Amino acid sequence: MQEKFDEIFQTVLERITPKKAQRAKIEGLAKKLEAKVAEVSRRFGVEAEVRLEGSVAKDTWLSEEPDVDIFMRVPKTIPRKSLGKVCLQIAKKATEGAQHIERFAEHPYLEAIVDGVRVNIVPCYKVEKGEWLSATDRTPYHTDYVRTRLDKQMLSEVRLLKKFMKGIGVYGAEIKIGGFSGYLCELLVLHFKSFLNTLEAFAHCKRRMTIDIENYYEGRENELKLLFKEPLVIVDPVDKGRNVASAVQPQKLFTFTVAARAFLKNPSLKFFYPPETKALTVKKLKQKLEMHGSAFLFITFGKVNTVPDVLWGQLYKSHRSLQKLIQLNDFKILRSQPWSDEKTLNMFIFQLEQRFL
Repeated sequence: MQEKFDEIFQTVLERITPKKAQRAKIEGLAKKLEAKVAEVSRRFGVEAEVRLEGSVAKDTWLSEEPDVDIFMRVPKTIPRKSLGKVCLQIAKKATEGAQHIERFAEHPYLEAIVDGVRVNIVPCYKVEKGEWLSATDRTPYHTDYVRTRLDKQMLSEVRLLKKFMKGIGVYGAEIKIGGFSGYLCELLVLHFKSFLNTLEAFAHCKRRMTIDIENYYEGRENELKLLFKEPLVIVDPVDKGRNVASAVQPQKLFTFTVAARAFLKNPSLKFFYPPETKALTVKKLKQKLEMHGSAFLFITFGKVNTVPDVLWGQLYKSHRSLQKLIQLNDFKILRSQPWSDEKTLNMFIFQLEQRFL
């Protein structure tokens, strides 16, 4: 079995490990953007410390999907309510001519497509460790923590874990996905030492998993149960009061656990590179739905004028309200899910045990 694992890992790593030419391109683009953002910040009268963060800074990025994260560390004198607005103006000016998408986490930030590469320009405050004013203030400390602890082999292990999670649809902490962040993947490898060990740990886990890498709660484990209620708890090494896995939805955690068991039992490249999903014809879709023997309810509506992250937050909130309404009327929900193309069509899908009471 180990030979099979090694063969798959080698194949995947050959595809996802950046080659010399691509490294030069991405690193060159990052330096150019850092300089441009710093220059525009000065023109706007903002004293920003501009840093490269994220997977490129930590060398855990995948060659197939490079993301460049540029952070603007600004003074605490800029009010919270102005942080997003001011930095969005700077980011748009620094990437003039590129395709722009406004994103929203705790405050707005800009996603731009520059030379075919996705770039995120994110504001945060320049603060001392523990004196957080916004959620993104921790990111530079996350980068420094990981960079000083991951060795060369671990970088490959992180890449394998990220690609596996992308393949099974559980990678990404944004509201739309509710899965595992890149930082969370890095911490899992730091703790378990390898991709395979991480899969083994989750495959055999039958109760709540708690990881405290820095042993902040050693001898005080009961406090963790009071502080964090989620089924997966990874204490942030740079902030002991934060659970890095808080955004992971139970469904994504269960999907990862089941996929880990399946891969260990029958390893395949399909976990990393799943077959392309093809849309069914209307006729075949009707046949599939009828085969279930249950009832399906589709609630559709048109375009919502807001940024994607806010849209998905609203969709999930409305979805929970609709679930309660349907259940209050004694209908049993088997499965349900919101869906959106983020352009002109949004939908709530409910699979009910029966159509009539």
